[in-house]
Amino acid sequence: MSTHAKRERLLLADLLETAGPEAPTLCEGWRTRDLAAHVVVRERRPDAAGGIVVKQLAQRLERVMAEFTAKPYEELIQLIRTGPPRFSPFNLKQIDELSNIVEFYVHAEDVRRAQPDWTPRELDPVFQDTLWSRLEHTARMVGRGAATGLVLRRPDGQTAVAHRGTPVVTVTGEASELVLFVYGRREVAKVELEGDADAIEKLNASKQLGI
Repeated sequence: MSTHAKRERLLLADLLETAGPEAPTLCEGWRTRDLAAHVVVRERRPDAAGGIVVKQLAQRLERVMAEFTAKPYEELIQLIRTGPPRFSPFNLKQIDELSNIVEFYVHAEDVRRAQPDWTPRELDPVFQDTLWSRLEHTARMVGRGAATGLVLRRPDGQTAVAHRGTPVVTVTGEASELVLFVYGRREVAKVELEGDADAIEKLNASKQLGI
């Protein structure tokens, strides 16, 4: 049975292939080739991928990223499609789902929404619920950089506190759009912000949301 993570993985590979290696993405400074290399390095080079969050490994990550970015683009796409090495923890369904659903969804949208004619995807309710579940568990971590109190709210009224503080801004939207908002894709996230105008401006000026 296909999982959400596997479906998003294959969609991401298809989008990257169709876009070609030099298309823009929502990741600042990255073209599609850079994004493809990032996905492969994250799964296949854990010795370097830690540099995403560990400052001491940043230089190693930069070197390894350069190596993979120089590979043929078609090879990178195939490595994404086939997934991690045989003995990687990412091969375990549960770890794959926990670690990659949001990762692949966000990066798929990084490719899609960088195009001028993009439209929101129609996502099924089960997938929306899955994204919300992941967001509930990670809200405090991804929202820690907010400059105000931050509450995430679905259209049905379900809420998650991403950052405690005052004043408070409430961001309402589908789970998929809230994920994009807190992972730094605020300009393209289809959400509504409620709160004092100064607080909303302050939140929008937050330099860091997400990981």
